[in-house]
Amino acid sequence: MYQALYRKWRPKTFDDVYGQAHITKTLKNEISTNHISHAYLFTGTRGTGKTTCAKILAKAVNCLNPVDGNPCCECEMCKEIERGSVTDVSEIDAASNSKVDQTRELIEEVNYTPSQAKYRVYIIDEVHMFSGGSFNALLKTIEEPPEYVIFILATTEVHKVPETILSRCQRFDFKRIDTSEIIRRLNFIAENENITLDPKAANMIARLSDGGMRDAVTILDRCFSITDKIDETIVADTAGVAGSYFLFEFSEHIANNDISSALKLITKLYNETCEIDRLCIELINHFRNIMITKTVKDAGDIIICTGEEMEQLKQRSEKYSLSKLIFCIETLEKSLNSLKTAANKKIHLESAAVRMCLGSLAAETAPAVNVNTQNSSFPKANKSAPDAKKETKTPVTSAKTENINKEPEKVKDIDSYPDGRFERWGEVLEKLSVKIPPMYSLMFDSEAAVESGRIIIYSSNSSLYDYIFKNDTNRIEFLRILYEMTGFRFKIGVKISSAAGEETPSPLDSLKSKINSFNS
Repeated sequence: MYQALYRKWRPKTFDDVYGQAHITKTLKNEISTNHISHAYLFTGTRGTGKTTCAKILAKAVNCLNPVDGNPCCECEMCKEIERGSVTDVSEIDAASNSKVDQTRELIEEVNYTPSQAKYRVYIIDEVHMFSGGSFNALLKTIEEPPEYVIFILATTEVHKVPETILSRCQRFDFKRIDTSEIIRRLNFIAENENITLDPKAANMIARLSDGGMRDAVTILDRCFSITDKIDETIVADTAGVAGSYFLFEFSEHIANNDISSALKLITKLYNETCEIDRLCIELINHFRNIMITKTVKDAGDIIICTGEEMEQLKQRSEKYSLSKLIFCIETLEKSLNSLKTAANKKIHLESAAVRMCLGSLAAETAPAVNVNTQNSSFPKANKSAPDAKKETKTPVTSAKTENINKEPEKVKDIDSYPDGRFERWGEVLEKLSVKIPPMYSLMFDSEAAVESGRIIIYSSNSSLYDYIFKNDTNRIEFLRILYEMTGFRFKIGVKISSAAGEETPSPLDSLKSKINSFNS
């Protein structure tokens, strides 16, 4: 019967474990010096080696001939434990045994001495799935178990484990495995399985695994079921992601503000069964790599990629400003969060691509736009403040007015704020979503630029102007948020994309119009 590669190549000793030297070194030393704890807690993300180290530890403490803290893997006890035929070593799934009665059965069993091995070892996987009653029942036993019992608890969600349990265990935190370590392990397995693994393919698998060795080996196994010559295309097709060629092509279209080509590429990848969620994550990582290449001198120490890809990243970084790269990453992050509840994920990613292309256009064309605005500055704490209150249509509570009128020791000069796209607009929208949800719903797809000390809001929602300028409370609260975030007393204006009474153009015509005006 075929055995999955992640099971076939699961490490047998601590020395075989990749990327967790800070843990394996400590465990080996404890076994060598016979300072074995009665309870261990292994925590970390999936596929980082928690269960593997637990099984190795169970073998090592019962091995007849341990070698420097490692199990020998040759004695009868090691072989029997490896086969799972030793009743003294039990692996328990907490999700399936979460009831109090099942925990009490385990506690009763603890009282029996080992029948074959030196220690009775209980490996409880995903221990956070235990109920509160189960934890309480286990509490006393895990604090003072018989001298021949060892508990090894493993979890991916340590915050769900009660402090009373945590304080009674020796805790080990498994970190995400470095990409270079995963690539090294993949090449080792490929060599022994007679698999031809392209460097780009290994790099892509390592990225997709997100620091989990088991996920990486599983992807390799899926590719191996197709062919023993694995390249980047095979990995992309198998995992449902876009290859680096398409990622560079997409960033080229965004750099050129080429909406049409960007949307066509998304459609092409979607039709080729590329998962939109995974594509969005890959694009975020791609723009992150471009950003690092642009800002860090030795980017090769941070980004794991081939020499050819590094050269492409350097070339691409020259086509982007740092602000636009950050804007693209933030836009894709928001889109990724929205995908969880989106009725049509493809449309969400398409709208993100459009915003990425037009994000810089609003700032570049803002000075040339005639804007309908209303002078509205942040209230100042001076003698004229009472008059300002009289003009307010909607009264503001004294506590809120006192907070608004409180002036800092040093007020920033508004003339010092540079004109152009307002870089912190995403943060403003995020704060509005919490403090003024109705205003956020009107501004959700808006952009903003700074012009001569005034923030100009670009929106297609005709209700936004009235909402801000016909309600003093809304306007003052909005200005207060801007002031708290920046320290500047901005004035505000609103630019509605279509005037009242005019026929609203289609989104496609509107985009074409904006692009043509920019190019001219």
